[in-house]
Amino acid sequence: MSLSKGFKARRSALFVPAANLRALEKARGLAADVVILDLEDAVAPEEKDAARERAVRMVGNYAPRETVIRINPAGTPWHAADLKAAGESGADAILLPKLTGPEALIVARAGARGTAFWAMIETPRALFNALAIADAGASCLVLGSNDMLHAMEGRHRDDRANLHTAMSLCVLAARAAGIAVLDGVHNDLDAAQDFRSACTTARDFGFDGKSVIHPSQIAPANQAFSPTADDIAYAKRNRTQPSRAPDYGRSLQTKRGDREPGLQRIARSTDTDGGATHDAHS
Repeated sequence: MSLSKGFKARRSALFVPAANLRALEKARGLAADVVILDLEDAVAPEEKDAARERAVRMVGNYAPRETVIRINPAGTPWHAADLKAAGESGADAILLPKLTGPEALIVARAGARGTAFWAMIETPRALFNALAIADAGASCLVLGSNDMLHAMEGRHRDDRANLHTAMSLCVLAARAAGIAVLDGVHNDLDAAQDFRSACTTARDFGFDGKSVIHPSQIAPANQAFSPTADDIAYAKRNRTQPSRAPDYGRSLQTKRGDREPGLQRIARSTDTDGGATHDAHS
């Protein structure tokens, strides 16, 4: 597959508790596109300081993967120290949780200049402010489906039908802002087929990848969010032949009648010379 350097693969984003040294070490050999060192939900209060120090020490160990540090939210006792340490760590990005609007992101960006920021969309207010958050400087939105469902006072469904509106709004905000967007986690580690189905659904909604919490979820996510050779060839034909009338009247349908997944993303991520790079959808 031929993919451009400017389009980073984020098919699988593995959350790793920064308090768990064994998990941190194991993640070095895993095939996740993104490693997210977690200082928030996965770390007990009494372990927050040690986890922060460990994350900063480990952050350079995952190249060429994209490495992100999820810090504790504004208003907690650990936020300021997390922000300072993560901003100076050399991490590719800082992931901000528990946002309600763009204000906390704006303040955080001022406190860690030069660092990219990702944003968790995991509250109803954040969902309705997702475009404002994106426009405030987030480079990736991450749906926090567990917290969102809790805030909705909903219950988990295998088909995730009660999250479809949230999924669509996240994707629409990201596409309007021209940034990446990742689907939330899948909790049931024993339901492999359900996880594959969730990845397929998220891909069809337009997500760039999926948050994962276990090594067994990485390969299925990578497969689900990778364009096939036919996808890339189709996208390149449509990109390199602008003089032809595009198939918009047929909703970019294939001969099978299926809408091609992520055609515009695939088209802008493909080369013209046949070379492939790591930091792209592959």
